[in-house]
Amino acid sequence: MKPIRTKAIVLRRTNYAEADRILQLLTPDHGKLSVIAKGVRREKSKLAGGIELFAICDVSIIPGKGDMGTLTSSRLDTFFSHILEEYERLQFGYEAIKQISSVVESIADPAYFALLKTAFESLDDPEIDDKITESWFWLQLGILHGSGLNLATDDNGMKLVEESRYNFDESNMNFVYHEQGRFTTAHIKLLRILSAQPPRVAQHVRGVEELITDCLWLAERSYSH
Repeated sequence: MKPIRTKAIVLRRTNYAEADRILQLLTPDHGKLSVIAKGVRREKSKLAGGIELFAICDVSIIPGKGDMGTLTSSRLDTFFSHILEEYERLQFGYEAIKQISSVVESIADPAYFALLKTAFESLDDPEIDDKITESWFWLQLGILHGSGLNLATDDNGMKLVEESRYNFDESNMNFVYHEQGRFTTAHIKLLRILSAQPPRVAQHVRGVEELITDCLWLAERSYSH
């Protein structure tokens, strides 16, 4: 069979036998792949440096007769090293990997690779509040899953309007008009930006620091995780 040459993100690494490692890789074109990296744990292995976590890798794989392929070459394309420098970013990086890995068990869609790649890029940027990245991630995952927030209308089907306040009904997953509601149109606007733009855009929204904790609470509920 022809070798597969592709970009990949390592989702999981498991030591196997004396010097091998079994990898689960996420690729843009082939979904989730399981491969064995033979001899990778030996000191002079040429494969080791190209299969880091929190990285984009260039890999070559020989497909196997079953579900397991063989990794024949690997090269580090981009390593998001700053994620490792802050505990909260590192923990959410692992959470993002866990969530994507679970979803792509049954779905092969390049959008999930792009989602995880952008999450890494944003977590790696110290200028972007990690809560913005987390909010963006949950909203995007909800959109891909078909369970995204309704940011257009309230529980009565009325358009969400300026200068109004709302509460959020978790059981029905919609906004409910209330004069003293927790959420303002500023929250709605920020959520719309996060739903349509990468985290770096939301970082420049005026007053984002005061809004993002509430937006994260809503974003987490847009996807049943």
